[in-house]
Parts: sequence; structure tokens; C-alpha cells
Amino acid sequence: MNLHRFSCASAGCKNTWLVILRVAIGWHFLYEGVVKLLNPNWTSVGYLLDSKGLFSFFFRYLASSQDLISVMNFLNEWGLTLVGLSLILGLFTRLATISAMALLVIYYLSHPPFIGLTYALPSEGSYLFVDKIFIEFCALGVLSVFPTGQYIGIDRLIFRKNIKN
Repeated sequence: MNLHRFSCASAGCKNTWLVILRVAIGWHFLYEGVVKLLNPNWTSVGYLLDSKGLFSFFFRYLASSQDLISVMNFLNEWGLTLVGLSLILGLFTRLATISAMALLVIYYLSHPPFIGLTYALPSEGSYLFVDKIFIEFCALGVLSVFPTGQYIGIDRLIFRKNIKN
């Protein structure tokens, strides 16, 4: 079987897959944000209190007052929603990608996948250093160096750059 027949050597093919990756990650962020926005009982307090690892003192501090929790809830709900929408639409893609990476760093530091750490919510597998958050972070890192919003997205209209395939 000749696998070269199925290669994706053209720039157009590679760009298409990068856009698909951007939209898929965008959907994940958008859905997580909208679910939180639509649930009047959702709060980040349980997640913050369940933090383990080197920075757990900081995350528990954020859960120590209702005012801080309200700010964290707002930033989390709207951050996820706006980043997701921006990635899906290809709108300010570089900013959205970096913002998504910042959110993932916060989630990773709050709940690091290290030996001996257990959390209230069980994970779907066994992780050591590399978990779904880290993998999504790496995928966003790849997206941050390609102007996928200018291939397919509103960025193409805003920045009016012609990207050659």
C-alpha cells in the first residue's frame, strides 16, 4: 500500500487541518463556558478548594472570599466563552490562542497530574505530567505560530492579508 497517496503535502491541506484543530479547540472552550453561564448554580469554589501542588495556597486563597469567587466565576465563564467563540470565528486568533493557553496554564497549575495527587473528581485515565490540559496547551502553541484566522476566519477580512497556499 502506497501511503504517499494519502499524504497532506500541500499548504492548503495543512492549513485546513490547522483550521479544523482551531475550531475543535474553540468548540471545547465555547461549550465549557456556555455550560457554566447557563447553570445558575455553577461556581469555581469546589475546583479552587480541590487544588493541589505547589500553587494550591493561591487557588485556595481565591476561594476564601465571596467577592474573589464572583470575580473568578465571571472571568472563567466569559473567558472560556469568548475565547471559544473567537477561535471558532477566526477573530483575533492570536490573542484568543494566547488567552486560551493562559487559562490552561492556570488549570494545569491548579490540578497538576503528579504522582500521589488525587482530586475530588476522578480523571478518565492515569496521567504523569502530560494530561489533556497539557496536550491542548501544546496544540494551541502550534496554532499560535500559524495565522489560521487569516486562512479561514474573520481575521482575513480585518487584516486583509492574502495568505498564499
